[in-house]
Amino acid sequence: MRIREAFEKRKNNGQKALITYIVSGDYGYETTKENIREMVRAGADVIEIGVPFSDPIAEGIVIQEASQHALSEGTTLKGIFQMVKELREEIKETPFVMMMYLNSIYRFGTKKFFDLCSTCGIDGVIVPDMPYEEKDEIQGEATAHQVDNISLVTPASHERISMIAGDAEGFLYCVSSIGVTGTRDEFSTDFDAFFDVIKKNSKIPCAVGFGISGPEQAKHMSRYCDGVIVGSAIVKLISQHGTESPKHVYEFTHSLRKALDE
Repeated sequence: MRIREAFEKRKNNGQKALITYIVSGDYGYETTKENIREMVRAGADVIEIGVPFSDPIAEGIVIQEASQHALSEGTTLKGIFQMVKELREEIKETPFVMMMYLNSIYRFGTKKFFDLCSTCGIDGVIVPDMPYEEKDEIQGEATAHQVDNISLVTPASHERISMIAGDAEGFLYCVSSIGVTGTRDEFSTDFDAFFDVIKKNSKIPCAVGFGISGPEQAKHMSRYCDGVIVGSAIVKLISQHGTESPKHVYEFTHSLRKALDE
């Protein structure tokens, strides 16, 4: 519900949604909480809460290093849920989406995981290493707990794009290029063809991510879809500034919001 409302609110105002990503526990839970507050204050519409993983196959070096740092500081899934629960007491309307790997859900216990998603205020999950054909592994519990199981679609999905888009929940995560996350100077994807297929088949908003490095790219990519996702650029700021990062995260997020609204 919150995800749909966030996209609808921007659409009704002729705007695009801004989705920002953070690695939980990088420089501690309190720093993560303050960074999320600043993202929301600066105009982020959806917060992707990354769960650090020891072998994040879809991630570039920036997020890999942040994940290792967060794990070395004792970050756990249980601790992340507690952090989210505390944040939800003050941030009522902004959707929180958890991005994580399938093994983390299995190890924690699928039912227990979605119980806590529901209790703590998680609106959706993104599982980048879960093939579309295996989404039923968690779909039952996700549906029972009213948590959107958000699908990813890539330029390499080809004829599967229509199938994935037609069955998606929350928003459709459109991967801008084939490979791992990380900021890019340019893209090789034929976005007109890619998003043409998506728009013909998707009944829900679509947002593009993987590689958007700053305001100009965010503005450029926003013309193809309903929202943009920015991750590595924010994680890099946090790695550079540590516990002093919230003010920098605010300024960067604000610059993204401003560019999207121009």
